[in-house]
Amino acid sequence: MANTPSAKKAARKIERRTEVNRSRRSRVRTYLRKLEDAIGTGDAAAAAAAFKVAEPEIMRAVTKGVLHKNTASRKVSRLAARVRKLSA
Repeated sequence: MANTPSAKKAARKIERRTEVNRSRRSRVRTYLRKLEDAIGTGDAAAAAAAFKVAEPEIMRAVTKGVLHKNTASRKVSRLAARVRKLSA
């Protein structure tokens, strides 16, 4: 438990940041789930549209510090390959 005033303030800040980051992570996962569903149905057009929406959302999570840059790039790359494979 925090004892000093600065540690107590830091704990409050961490709590607020955690809430924000949880919401951002949830938002990214929602878009990924929609993309997975579109890929699962086999509809290339829907998958491409879902990818077009999910990709910027993933990269936005990087700028906000929710995801690491390389993790996001890897996810985007693999998803793009799956969408490309579906449309071929």
